[in-house]
Amino acid sequence: MTNVLFVCTGNTCRSPMAEALLKHVKSSDDIHVKSAGVFALDGHQASQNTVEALREKGISCDHQSSSLTAELADWATIILTMTNQHKQSVIDLYPHVGRKTYTLSEYVSDQEESPRDISDPFGGPLPMYRQTLTDLEELIEKLVVKLEK
Repeated sequence: MTNVLFVCTGNTCRSPMAEALLKHVKSSDDIHVKSAGVFALDGHQASQNTVEALREKGISCDHQSSSLTAELADWATIILTMTNQHKQSVIDLYPHVGRKTYTLSEYVSDQEESPRDISDPFGGPLPMYRQTLTDLEELIEKLVVKLEK
């Protein structure tokens, strides 16, 4: 069993998108997925543009934000962050999970690619959310291949 935890800032845009995407495309019941934010307030819905961008792809998103806790960090087999700054925040908060914390891009990149941060669409127009979703789709496809080997 693999427990994947996606982490971003407020847990209303990027990490819920990544969570919804992985849940939508994974074929293994042995992969469990959650998301959290390093500065999230508990109980907020995903942003409207996050929900809309996912809906356009036929993916539902019934999400309540969660702050990153020690319990969530310990639950995870792997923690995948949206940026290098998020990765550092996770490690600063919970040093013992450093060995299982990566940026999403870093974790799925091959040797020829250099890892990149996933841009934050927060507060932007729907096309920004669509672009973030497109960026995440590419990475999530690679993640599924890696996790389901």
